[in-house]
Amino acid sequence: MHDVGRCGWCGTDPLYVAYHDTEWGVPEHDGRALWEKLILDGFQAGLSWITILRKREAFRAAFAGFDPEVIARWGETEVTRLLADPGIVRHRGKCEATITNARAFLDLGGPDAFADRIWAYVDSAPLQPDRPDLASVPGFTPLSEKLSKDLKKAGFRFCGPTITYAWMQACGLVNDHVTTCHRHAVLR
Repeated sequence: MHDVGRCGWCGTDPLYVAYHDTEWGVPEHDGRALWEKLILDGFQAGLSWITILRKREAFRAAFAGFDPEVIARWGETEVTRLLADPGIVRHRGKCEATITNARAFLDLGGPDAFADRIWAYVDSAPLQPDRPDLASVPGFTPLSEKLSKDLKKAGFRFCGPTITYAWMQACGLVNDHVTTCHRHAVLR
């Protein structure tokens, strides 16, 4: 397994390797799953992704399976509960943003409308930039800046261009597996 080419960011942690090999960069078309991943990418801001990955099941439990219809009705009582949960990242702004983002998600029309809207940014097909190494992978792009701006205009929070680009990569809107990675050609 160690001589399989991979993107260097995943290292050798078995959880990270499994995430890289089976999930990261795979085109996600389910609107609710896209929303969950956007929320988790927002929580990742300032932290490493492996931290969020290790806490993902606790996040799912704490946030009602990331059901936007449930979360949209939450208020201060639920924020207080979340801030006391050691299984998640306890950040008031990010917890409150999740509630705001649930409302914005529903205002946009829910899962199907959200997925259609997001995939329209890439004309319904993953971008294929053919990056030779990690140094050539940008932290954000003009497209992630536009998507970020549009999400913020729709009422979303914690979705700056860097978060949005990481989300685009994770959800397969852009194939940023480096060309020497065994996943690059599979997802081409």
